[in-house]
Amino acid sequence: MNRRDFLWQSGGGLGGIALAALLGEDGLLAQAPLRSLTLPARQPRARRVVQLFMSGAASQCDTFDYKPLLIQRNGQPFNPGGRVELFQSSPGNVMQSPWRWRQYGQSGKWINDLVPHIASCVDDIAFIPSMVSRSNVHGPATFMQNTGFVLPGFPALGAWINYGLGSMNANLPAFVVIPDSRGYAPNGPANWSSAFLPASAQGTTIRPSDRNPIFDLFPGPNQYITPASERDGLRLLQEMNRRHAETRPGDSRLDARIQTYELAARLQLSAPEVLDIANETRETHRLYGLDQPITAEFGRHCLIARRLLERGVRFVQVWSGADNGFPRRNWDSHENIQRDHYDMGTSMDRPAAALIKDLKRRGLLDDTIVMWTTEFGRMPCSQGSLGRDHNPFTFTTWLAGGGIKGGVTYGASDEWSFRAAEHPTYCYDVHATILHLLGIDHTQLTFRHNGIDRRLTDVHGHVIEEIVA
Repeated sequence: MNRRDFLWQSGGGLGGIALAALLGEDGLLAQAPLRSLTLPARQPRARRVVQLFMSGAASQCDTFDYKPLLIQRNGQPFNPGGRVELFQSSPGNVMQSPWRWRQYGQSGKWINDLVPHIASCVDDIAFIPSMVSRSNVHGPATFMQNTGFVLPGFPALGAWINYGLGSMNANLPAFVVIPDSRGYAPNGPANWSSAFLPASAQGTTIRPSDRNPIFDLFPGPNQYITPASERDGLRLLQEMNRRHAETRPGDSRLDARIQTYELAARLQLSAPEVLDIANETRETHRLYGLDQPITAEFGRHCLIARRLLERGVRFVQVWSGADNGFPRRNWDSHENIQRDHYDMGTSMDRPAAALIKDLKRRGLLDDTIVMWTTEFGRMPCSQGSLGRDHNPFTFTTWLAGGGIKGGVTYGASDEWSFRAAEHPTYCYDVHATILHLLGIDHTQLTFRHNGIDRRLTDVHGHVIEEIVA
């Protein structure tokens, strides 16, 4: 080390700490909030969010929405009154769930035997069985649950939270996405895009099963690059960036790219430790189902989500299900609900429950929101003889932790589990409630784009006070 480097690392480093503190107070650090929020109307109850997304449309009448009428009328013509419009079939007969229903917890909530582990957590969960979508097509409906709009080009929930609150750990992204290893869900990375928000608000994709879990995290072998030449190249790049920025005042794209590369450099040190679950106890591995082939992947993803959350990541999204393929790789069970939902439900159930229990025993559930959702539901009548068609008129989302009241149900579907009958609820209301618990007024979190003050909830949304503790 030469004298100049020694002086910088010992003395200049202290100045750097002071500078970082000043920049942080002004919101100018790379991982600081991307905007200055007004003070929340109430003290934030939550600091972080984990979203479990069931891609392909999980059936509410085979998981959380118990309807005795489907058992009583099983095999009879489906006639709820009025016109029945389906996605790709005509209405079949009433079809009960292939699995039994049982009551759980002090709340006495009826839960299907497909998801017995989540059933053990019902007193920590608020169920919303009256969710409604504006589309019965996977792509637009998936966009809606993620961004609040059925059209592309709008920021995801995680991007808005990143934009408003920033990260709690400068060495990790504020918004992380863990997709299903079998592929992306409909829309792909557009589901976690920052759209018109600053580019640094977008989600960072991590594939824990891959040899290189984050694209371009580590440089490939190159015999022509030495440490000295790399330093020279970075100095030249820094000078070129400075000149570029001087000629383009107000353009945030270069700053976002620089922040991304700076974060990537820090990730080279922090990411391997976060993704290494070898030091987790054997009991923790069993809790998440890592000892069983059917639950191992989603279990590992949920365990890594917990490790990310406890290290300061603000929003983690974990996907169950990929795009449509055969045999089915998602929840889109048109052909055989018992076969396809058994695989998807069993692979998800134990890890999702483990995430709630693990967060709770570590004292993290109090300020972490766990959100389970899907793009729409499925019909209470059969498609063909064994499957179920799309149902945008009612489906279930549930929330736990982070200021959510456990053991409650808000809203209800009709006696068929066909349409929302009590408190029809849209993603806008769920998003508004999540932002509220994070200390953000959803009407105040805005971004000016094309002459419009855009927001996550568009012109809709209300806080669901009935599920707030």
